[in-house]
Amino acid sequence: MTLMTEGPVISGGDPGSFEELLDIVDELDLRDGFKAEIYRGKIVVSPWSKGYYARVMTLVCRQLEPHLPEGHVIDRGPFRYVFPGDESAYGPDIHAAPERVLETESNRLDGEALVFVAELTSTSTRDDDLTDKVVVHGRAGVPVYLLLDMQKGQSTVFWTPSANGYESHCTRPFGEDLHIPKPFDCTLDTTGFHAPSTEPPAP
Repeated sequence: MTLMTEGPVISGGDPGSFEELLDIVDELDLRDGFKAEIYRGKIVVSPWSKGYYARVMTLVCRQLEPHLPEGHVIDRGPFRYVFPGDESAYGPDIHAAPERVLETESNRLDGEALVFVAELTSTSTRDDDLTDKVVVHGRAGVPVYLLLDMQKGQSTVFWTPSANGYESHCTRPFGEDLHIPKPFDCTLDTTGFHAPSTEPPAP
């Protein structure tokens, strides 16, 4: 498999069942700086996030953690949540689920147990974050999907999951408050989500 930094790499052909795809992903020997997910039966390899994304993810977790349902945890990757019905397996940037879901030796976690997912878009995965992941998370019944469009500088929250994805969404530019629906029912302050104005000095 050839890795490209400008976009995801998708495996061709029909490698077999979804379980076989998961086995292949487990066995991949990826170069540092890349991660693998499964999008509707195809393996996608993409670069890791930019450094400042860590700041944004920390801001999201700090604000939502006090509003978590009892017995739930919110965290950042790397964890792989599987959605067998859609032959997909994602490693979300931020995820919230019952604590019991993580009490396993398996690296294949139940996607339907998620109560919240957030993705920070990159140029290589933005289209999939805006399309496939919206549909798959909605069909799985994930109550809230937060999409932080780092290229456009705006936040979109999706809720009311259904068989077709999500029935409701709201978009606000970075810097404005965004209401996060139940089970959180709180306001997310998106101040500080923008990219740094200058690059840090070279070491």
